[in-house]
Amino acid sequence: MKRIVNFLSLTAAFLMFAGNSVFADGFNSIYTSDGNYVIAAGDQGNIFRSVNGGNTWARYTEANINFKSVFTSGISVWLTADNGNVYKSTTNSVTLTPYTTGVATSINSVYFTDAMTGFVCGNNGVVLKSVNGGISWTPSSTGISTTENFNSISFKDALNGIVVGNHGQAYITANGGTSWTVVNGVTTTVNLTDVKYFPDGAAVTGEYGALFTKYASDPYSSVPTRTNSDIKAVSGISTTEMHVVGGGGFIRNNKSSSLNFLNFEKNPMLANLVDVHFYNSSTGFAVSSLNNAIIRTTDGGASWTLPTGTSVSYSWAAKPGASGNFLGNNMSLHPTDRNTVFIAFGNQVYRSRNKGDTWNTVGNIIPSGNTPHSFFVSPVDTNIWLVATESSPDRIYRTTNYGQSWTIVGPSLNFSNYGQPLEMDQNNPSVFYFAPDNGGFYKSTDDGATFTEISGNFAFRSPCDIIVTWDNPNVIFVADGITGSGQAKIYKSVNAGVNWTLVHTAASSEVPSMCNTVFDNKIIWSTEWSGSNIYFSSNGGDNWVTHHSNSFSGWGSDICREDPSVLITGSWGASATLSVDFGNTWTNISTGLSGHGGGILIPDRGYILCHQGSNVYKLNVTYSVLTGVSENVISSLPSDFSLSQNYPNPFNPSTSIRFNIPKSGNVYLKVYNELGMEVSTLVNSFRNAGSYEVNFDASGMSSGIYFYKLETEGFVSTKKMLLVK
Repeated sequence: MKRIVNFLSLTAAFLMFAGNSVFADGFNSIYTSDGNYVIAAGDQGNIFRSVNGGNTWARYTEANINFKSVFTSGISVWLTADNGNVYKSTTNSVTLTPYTTGVATSINSVYFTDAMTGFVCGNNGVVLKSVNGGISWTPSSTGISTTENFNSISFKDALNGIVVGNHGQAYITANGGTSWTVVNGVTTTVNLTDVKYFPDGAAVTGEYGALFTKYASDPYSSVPTRTNSDIKAVSGISTTEMHVVGGGGFIRNNKSSSLNFLNFEKNPMLANLVDVHFYNSSTGFAVSSLNNAIIRTTDGGASWTLPTGTSVSYSWAAKPGASGNFLGNNMSLHPTDRNTVFIAFGNQVYRSRNKGDTWNTVGNIIPSGNTPHSFFVSPVDTNIWLVATESSPDRIYRTTNYGQSWTIVGPSLNFSNYGQPLEMDQNNPSVFYFAPDNGGFYKSTDDGATFTEISGNFAFRSPCDIIVTWDNPNVIFVADGITGSGQAKIYKSVNAGVNWTLVHTAASSEVPSMCNTVFDNKIIWSTEWSGSNIYFSSNGGDNWVTHHSNSFSGWGSDICREDPSVLITGSWGASATLSVDFGNTWTNISTGLSGHGGGILIPDRGYILCHQGSNVYKLNVTYSVLTGVSENVISSLPSDFSLSQNYPNPFNPSTSIRFNIPKSGNVYLKVYNELGMEVSTLVNSFRNAGSYEVNFDASGMSSGIYFYKLETEGFVSTKKMLLVK
């Protein structure tokens, strides 16, 4: 057997593209019981291990094993897999010993109440108990349905535990697993993904935003999370400091009595997060199933960081199949199918069933006009679509049969050549608003079938965008502008569009887009054209400030639908900029874009689309976790200590160093320059007896003579090597 170990430090890269795993990277679980020894494990035998609290990591690969869960207690380490086995190790060993559980189904979760007593759960209603440290297992499922798969198990002490699984299955025990009963108050049909049993309560997470919390003696209550994303895991030290993760990478907590978990934690991950574990109130770790970039917080979730040396790159990939003329943002999400999105291009509607990767036409062509400005698929009835398109005069078309036939609705009035004149009230999707050129504000209360002017023909010039405030449909904003006017304006109504007040004027021509969030109706962002300023309001649009300026004129914008800390602003050209920390810092993400910009759509942190030119673009995010040392552990037991000459020598830029240790112990292998200064540490931890081969990459070092020194108990050896570039 050959085990591969990678220390994450210098140059070789493991890559992840949002939504697509390039290598056998990613994790399903992470755990630490002492804050120092941390272990993460995933499919295809991927294991990362740290012995210094996540400052550095070593990688191990166990071929053909998909690990599902990890747990540690004292020096004991347990891993479960989809082959029905439980694997046991220790914190000072990399050897895994498999133990059969008596079942062949996937074991999805493990929890030990002490070094000897533990529980696992898995598919087909499996719940098992061990009283000898995981060596043998017996069924512990009296009262439990065997028709569902269980995904998570947790205990608050030796007697009290909870197990949860698919289709809302949740059971509780008060007698150490002897018998189980249905959990009262966890009422749902979605799959439950994780459970945490705290000393003072419990939390259960699930798909489609499901989250149930129990505080002390109170019953379980369903949390209105206001997200369609799956919540994959929960952790924390008590019910007053719970953290949940999921979706495309969000992390939320309930600190400061935020019972709806409206505290969003700043983190750099734009990929799914599938597990989180907090060792104490300050230190926590979270992992994605799509990459090896384990993120860590040391300040209780106020901020999260990637492993040292990790780089992140952004590029847009064109997704062909939908093309034509357009203005504005014509992307519309399916209300129930998270994989489906629609877009109007030219005189045709296109649909993607795979989150924008491929597109196909759907329905018949829009009768006249070939430049749509606004497009909506009704959440009330997906057969109903509305599109505002340029014509002579401009028109709103409506279909009630999925695009098979179209009818003109509302007033046939010209609207902005560059704006989005039609908007749906997200609080009540049967309500639509329409703002044409030269005044007037129209409202529909019947899914766009008819429109009525309600503002006394208020003197708008050429409205560019409309937004309705979440939770307060009486508050509506209209962005108004005319090319060359030098005045971009934002108007606000507090009585559902009847009366209007000017709340912001910019020395530019247009405000092409505004965006707001369901999580805080006081926050609004806006762009400008032809200026480069980004404007921000934190008090519901009453006051606006210039937040920052870009190097390009603004156009589209959007706030992530699952996490308001993520925001993108685009341009009428091929430029865009991203913030993942509520707008505090910004990163240019223009690589790959082409043509003029239109709209931006961010359904979740790992799913980002741009309506650009004559194509749809999707954002790829690549995490490069830098490594410089790979170590091959060869299963043989040498009789003597030895340090071999590196090969090749001279070398450029990498070389291999082999050493033998007949006794287990702490091993140090370091590299020094000619002055005797340490320049690299290759090994600095416990090693079992065996033969080892370390690959050293010196790409960042200059040519010259170097020395490498092996030191372990009872043996020291030094050899010379030559780097020639």
